[in-house]
Amino acid sequence: MHSMSADRSGVVGRQLNSDTRRRVFSFAAPYRRTIIGFVATIILSTFLGLLPPLIILKVFDVAIEDRNGGYLNTLFIIMVIAAVGEAALSLVERWLSSRIGEGLIFDLRVKLFDHVQRMPLSFFTRTQTGTLISRLNNDVIGAQRAFTGTLGTVVGNFITLGGTLIAMLLLEWRLTLIAVVILPVFVLPARRVGRGLQDITREGMNVNASMNNTMTERFNVAGALLVKLFGRHDSEADDFSGRAGRVRDIGIKSAMFSRVFLVSLTLVGSIGTALVYWLGGKLAIDGDISRGTLVALGLYTVRIYLPLTSLSNARIDVMTAFVSFERVFEVLDTPNPITDAPDAVDLVDPKGAVRFDHVRFRYPDPVEGTPESLGGNESTASVTDVLSNVDLDIQPGQMVALVGPSGAGKTTLTSLLPRLYDVDDGAITIDGHDVRSVTQRSLRQAIGVVSQDPHLFHETVAANLRYARPDATIDQLIEACRAARIDHVIAALPEGYDTIVGERGYRLSGGEKQRLAIARMLLKNPVIVVLDEATSHLDTENEAQVQEALATALAGRTSLVIAHRLSTITDADKIVVLDEGRVVESGTHDELRHLGGLYEDLYETLVRADHSPDI
Repeated sequence: MHSMSADRSGVVGRQLNSDTRRRVFSFAAPYRRTIIGFVATIILSTFLGLLPPLIILKVFDVAIEDRNGGYLNTLFIIMVIAAVGEAALSLVERWLSSRIGEGLIFDLRVKLFDHVQRMPLSFFTRTQTGTLISRLNNDVIGAQRAFTGTLGTVVGNFITLGGTLIAMLLLEWRLTLIAVVILPVFVLPARRVGRGLQDITREGMNVNASMNNTMTERFNVAGALLVKLFGRHDSEADDFSGRAGRVRDIGIKSAMFSRVFLVSLTLVGSIGTALVYWLGGKLAIDGDISRGTLVALGLYTVRIYLPLTSLSNARIDVMTAFVSFERVFEVLDTPNPITDAPDAVDLVDPKGAVRFDHVRFRYPDPVEGTPESLGGNESTASVTDVLSNVDLDIQPGQMVALVGPSGAGKTTLTSLLPRLYDVDDGAITIDGHDVRSVTQRSLRQAIGVVSQDPHLFHETVAANLRYARPDATIDQLIEACRAARIDHVIAALPEGYDTIVGERGYRLSGGEKQRLAIARMLLKNPVIVVLDEATSHLDTENEAQVQEALATALAGRTSLVIAHRLSTITDADKIVVLDEGRVVESGTHDELRHLGGLYEDLYETLVRADHSPDI
């Protein structure tokens, strides 16, 4: 039934790709001995399955005919041993199959996860998370099941069919031909039922995916909040009911198609067996064959229908396995434009001197070779340069504030420093080292980032903090949180540092999340800190606490601060004003105010905002 119900869209008519075959076998290579043992177990189990009809033949034609009780006992013992052996081999076969299958899942999943994690940020901005998760789960498991399932099914069916037909031909060739002649009566309708079941299964998978996507979006905190705020509970329930109803209807149709298939299998098998017994009975009455031969042939007849039906779909089963692998390889083959140079070195003991040397940048299109299913046909390139000829020197320990109107390129500029993107022209250096000439791991270890909405995992407070430093002791966690002015908040939580913060840290307020992110950054102990509007959405009380934490975090560190608050900007050693991707002004607060340019306009806007009455 697996071969009938599997989703095989795009499989029929395809040819096996030699490169895909080679790569599949390369993944299977570490399990070569296990695969050999697996196939050998299938062969032995199949041959043991051929023994019972032959033993029954001896029971009728020898033991009963000669009234030989001793021989009957011997046949009984042999049959029991064969049954026990077949059962034992079945367990061994399952164990070997699991070793191969779970090993393939592990290898593919780890390789896929590692590759995706290393992709640049642009990859995630155009790729649906659900698509990646589907490749990591459904396609990886589908590839494993198709590989081990198809291998076992094809080998087992070939051996069963070949051995059974040989045994039948040796016993009575005329009845064997009769059993084989009626096969088209079953195979052709079965293939029609199979195609119909494929279409239903495919539709069911799509509807299920839609229903699951609805649940995923509505059951996270943000989605649940939106539903409540707009009072859409009833309409959401009605919409979900419609999707779930469609899943129900497809399930009923699928069950009926499956039952039709099973009924047709049973019917034709019964007719074939009856035909063999009828004609064989006539031959036995005429003395042409023995009663034992007739019984054995009847038992063998049942064994040839299912293998032949499965083998009629064997090519599609094989193609299904390879298509699953191809979908996994699509992700693995997606090129990563940001990789370490062959001669990249570690950034050792950095001091924090940063230079942007005539930097030009625009957001890129997908890299050539990115499949359409992963956003390869979606243009993400900016029409014009987002940054143009940016020249900026930052001394070790200096605090630089980046200001400018929305869309001026402030966040883009800070994203280039840790190589979330690569510059199109010019260079960015740290202590004289081009960031493209050092390893990404050492580069990002030297840089700490606190964003406007810091991400926290659905883990404990301690686990979120140790993401920056896995070997940190509890005393080190407490010290970092004390410096970030968050230790008293954690102490008041139900389980302290073992408290689950919830999805994206929803159990904490905005200011508490910011301070926890600062504590995490302090544990990392970077020499360069990037603050991306870290206090822009906080109230006055929370901002004051975060500012205290930041004062500790920035002490002695080079820092680039994107800020919309006066207090953050005026304390900076240097203020850089960006407009339309260019540095238009640079200097201290007093120097820029005297210029009377864009900074003065921005400053006056901020002054009015800070002095506006609270509502």
